Amino acid sequence: QRWVAAAGGQDGEVGKAQRAALAGEEVSGQPTIFSKIIARSVPATILYEDEKCLVFRDVAPQAPVHFLVIPKRPIPRISCVGPEDTEVLGHLLVVAARTAHAEGLGNGYRLVINDGKHGAQSVYHLHVHVLGGRQLGWPPG
Repeated sequence: QRWVAAAGGQDGEVGKAQRAALAGEEVSGQPTIFSKIIARSVPATILYEDEKCLVFRDVAPQAPVHFLVIPKRPIPRISCVGPEDTEVLGHLLVVAARTAHAEGLGNGYRLVINDGKHGAQSVYHLHVHVLGGRQLGWPPG
């Protein structure tokens, strides 16, 4: 099942983000595709899981290695976090680094968190993209 479309490159993701914002997905309270992956009602290639987070491969990778790190407790956007989220946010980064190492990304990688419509966030469940396995360009977008 495709839930992160690569078709159209960044324009496809920007369009999805704009549609998600227009649809009010940030505040809808409806389960996201990531909630469904956590519940195992949508399949994913899971790389790591613990009580706080889940790591799985992106179905439309933008680099040779591309996986997502998500908290199990839904947080809609990084801009919505508060002091109570400090521990889980740190945990996501530690897990991202450990998984990157396990995936052979010793030459480096990029972490990306999209936030809101202008940040091209298309799923309103906080997620950290980890991309690597090739030289990444700069600036990113």
